[in-house]
Amino acid sequence: MTYVSARGIAALLACATINLSPITASADDGKLALGKEIFLERSEPQCALCHTLADAEAVGEVGPNLDELAPDAERVSTAVINGIGPMPANEVLTEEEIEAVALYVSTVAGKAE
Repeated sequence: MTYVSARGIAALLACATINLSPITASADDGKLALGKEIFLERSEPQCALCHTLADAEAVGEVGPNLDELAPDAERVSTAVINGIGPMPANEVLTEEEIEAVALYVSTVAGKAE
């Protein structure tokens, strides 16, 4: 007989309630962490230099305030790939990294307390 902790059962029920598999939730957490790292460090120029995003403690004033704009992932991806206004088109991030930063921004924008 296999025993499962109450914590494990609660995590599985929470995932089922919001229609996520535990593997998906874990993968999304990893992708969100990667997206935050890209936002703060890997992008060239760094997103945080120009944009305000409370979750990242970014207070840039050149680009739009992402907490107010609250863009969806597609809008973020398009802006990163093509550039917009003074924002240059991406020349360093991989497709996976663009997806991660788009997921991160679209998930946390406007939601920090």
